[in-house]
Amino acid sequence: MKNNTFIGIVLIAAGLLKLADMWDIVRLDWLWQQAWTAYICPALLLYVGFDFIIGSYRRHRDRWLRRPVPFGEDGKRIHCKADFGGDEYIYRGEPFHGAWLDCFCGGIRLDLREATITEDEEIDIHTMLGGVELLVPRSVKVQVNSRSLFGGVGNEIESCDAADAPCLHIVASNILGGVSISNA
Repeated sequence: MKNNTFIGIVLIAAGLLKLADMWDIVRLDWLWQQAWTAYICPALLLYVGFDFIIGSYRRHRDRWLRRPVPFGEDGKRIHCKADFGGDEYIYRGEPFHGAWLDCFCGGIRLDLREATITEDEEIDIHTMLGGVELLVPRSVKVQVNSRSLFGGVGNEIESCDAADAPCLHIVASNILGGVSISNA
């Protein structure tokens, strides 16, 4: 049995006993007059509070749902859609041939730092009340075209100086949403 389950059962039982005492179904006056109950109740409440706070960081450090890369109908360009949630797609040496990313009240993290990019590619991004985090390799140039209404694009990449480096053309349309581009 997990800690949270056990603590929940104890708290429910204590609450039911207190209600029964208040409604005169059970007489528990003797329990509340004991010296040890003055220490047990605050200690239990402190333990429960700290357990939930620390446990939430331990169990849910990263809430992105990792999925396999969804290739489109042509088998090359990926098509990602996140509505009311968050997805993460990571390239691990696969060739990258462009993407179409669509977010509505959600988010997408696309990690291309280990992708194989050999020629100029385009990434179309559409957000509404959502966002996209795009991680690009240091070996590519990035060109951004943005049409935003109450949103924007944050481009924090270190520029690539190589003349023959491929270029990622990012076309972003944001309505109350945003795009973050980095190579860190």
